[in-house]
Amino acid sequence: MPQSNAPTSGRWARALLAPRSIALVGASDDLSKTSARPLQYLRRAGYAGTIYPINPRRATVLGETAWPSLDALPAVPDHAFILTPTEDAIAAAEACARLGIPVATILASNFSEGGEAGLARVERLKVICAASGLRILGPSSLGAINLHSRTIITANAAFAESDLPRGGIFVASHSGSLLGGLISRGKARNVGFAGLVSVGNEIDLSLGEICAATLDDPNVTGYMLFLESIRRAQDLRDFALAAARRGKPVVAYKLGRSAAAAELALSHTGALAGEDDVAAAFLADCGIARVNNFETLIETLPLLHKLPARAAGQRSKRVGVVTTTGGGAAMVVDELGIRDIEVVKPSNDTFDRLGEAGVTAHHERIIDLTLAGTRHEVMKAALQTMLAAPEFDVVVAVTGSSARFQPELAVKPVIDSAGSAKPLVAFVVPEAPDALAMLTQAGVPNFRTPESCADAISAALLRQQPRRELPLRRGAGAATRQLDELQAYQLLDRLGIAHAPAVAVDVGAQSVDLPFAYPVAVKLLSAEIAHKTEVGGVVLNVGDEAGVKQAATRIAANVAAHQPGAPLAQVLVQPMTAGLGEMLLGYRVDPEAGPIVLLAAGGIFTEIYRDRSIRLAPVDLDGAREMIDELAITRVFRGFRNKPHGDLEALARAIVALSRLAVDDKVHVRDAEINPLIINEAGSGVVAVDALVALVDEEDT
Repeated sequence: MPQSNAPTSGRWARALLAPRSIALVGASDDLSKTSARPLQYLRRAGYAGTIYPINPRRATVLGETAWPSLDALPAVPDHAFILTPTEDAIAAAEACARLGIPVATILASNFSEGGEAGLARVERLKVICAASGLRILGPSSLGAINLHSRTIITANAAFAESDLPRGGIFVASHSGSLLGGLISRGKARNVGFAGLVSVGNEIDLSLGEICAATLDDPNVTGYMLFLESIRRAQDLRDFALAAARRGKPVVAYKLGRSAAAAELALSHTGALAGEDDVAAAFLADCGIARVNNFETLIETLPLLHKLPARAAGQRSKRVGVVTTTGGGAAMVVDELGIRDIEVVKPSNDTFDRLGEAGVTAHHERIIDLTLAGTRHEVMKAALQTMLAAPEFDVVVAVTGSSARFQPELAVKPVIDSAGSAKPLVAFVVPEAPDALAMLTQAGVPNFRTPESCADAISAALLRQQPRRELPLRRGAGAATRQLDELQAYQLLDRLGIAHAPAVAVDVGAQSVDLPFAYPVAVKLLSAEIAHKTEVGGVVLNVGDEAGVKQAATRIAANVAAHQPGAPLAQVLVQPMTAGLGEMLLGYRVDPEAGPIVLLAAGGIFTEIYRDRSIRLAPVDLDGAREMIDELAITRVFRGFRNKPHGDLEALARAIVALSRLAVDDKVHVRDAEINPLIINEAGSGVVAVDALVALVDEEDT
């Protein structure tokens, strides 16, 4: 699979995916055991290289000569598939390193997921790799498969099947068992694969690194990723950008969409920007299309080949629908609507052209040809007219029961119309495998369910071109030093983000002279306590000097009660500030994805609504405006019910300013949050009235 003249291909890449010889360490003679499978699969597939079964207790394995150890082999193999138990696997890896074997795949588990003992085993393997140049796939890897070279290095039972479909898709998966699900579903749908790799724990070879090694292989036309989390993010990003340059689309299905308790770090941003939210932003920033249904993963790549990724600021999501079944079309329309994809009514000009082409259609959003759609000339004329219309980005052809009983008649007009530059996709309502196979063979994106049809269209329309500017990643896991609120405002001043006036007042001060008018807010001023309200550290609407003194005394008492021993020498006083509404603007450095910026509903609504938008930082003004547009809460700032318009351009500028912390060489911020950020009327700007900042401890980086 890796080409010898490809710049991304090294010795390990050929050894992983196109080895000339393979050692099966721990190969079993017992057909009921997992460790007996790889030898069977390689022979059944017609692998042309040399296979060395390793078993110290047998002279033969499955009728073939066995070797007692790697050291006893007559030649150094390219690839060792280690099938032994966990502790023996480490010894086998040491032998691979000593002999100069380029790649070892480890099947055993109990490494990264094995507690302290497992992590210690991981460190042993990392030391082996660092000292020798051995590359390890796994542990917990079910292997690597290259169908074009008949290299089936796997213990996955699904690969016992014969006549596995070959094609252009390369699959990389955190779950080895999912490879079987994909290959079996692909065979049923006539979808072919170039290769599949189970990456396991990624302690050495990463998913991104492996995919990158196949980029210049002409047999590979696109990529499917099954992700449990985002690991080795830089490798994945580098691969995605290189794939985009080569016009090879990438689609991903990622687990972890369900709501789960996120660790509340310094700020609300840590809770709102959960692992899956950050992963979604990361994948989008890399130009990787993300689908929500497993079945869609199989079906989406043909559409991605036909629909280019959008440039920044392009948000057109207009779909036209032609159907021979009203109910089937309604299902697609519903599913698209859930995903905020608009099914567009044809323009009057398009209806005129439909009439000129002999197509009778009511002036509705859906072109319903239920009575005449099985006539080839009518359906083809309707599809070609819709595909030529400028108001659609994608056209969907929905086919009814005729697809099951007369597949050639039902899908031929779709196939005959698919040469258009505009994407045409097909949703086949009945269970009609022959019709689907014909569409697949013709290169027409096709779907079995309305859910997967809408899911794929949404993923394709939302896919954006990857950004080229790489954010810096400093101190994601380093210790931090929190600033007090006044110090945080100094950082906002430096960024050009406006904040309410603020002064410090000593607790127990005899007099209070403020440079602004009453009423005021009195808040604790501390670099140790992040969340003021949780310790009774805020008093609002204080009307005079005496009230300020009383508030300071009360706050000091509350802090002493909640956190005995916490020092509190001063309180912060600000004028009460109001506007049209409140937002939260946050920044943090994620351990894997790097710097992110988050916009959410602010004040008391932050945790209630969990209405948020996330991007990798930094963002430009177009990206900031997109973030604002994505939030339901921002509709109240657009003249909702004749209320004044908010200054959303000032909000966009504040988002950009905070996000630039990602590339700031003068200050290294790990977390920053403004909550609330007051939104004033258009032209009056935005104002921060509270801020949290944690700097990276430079001594810990």
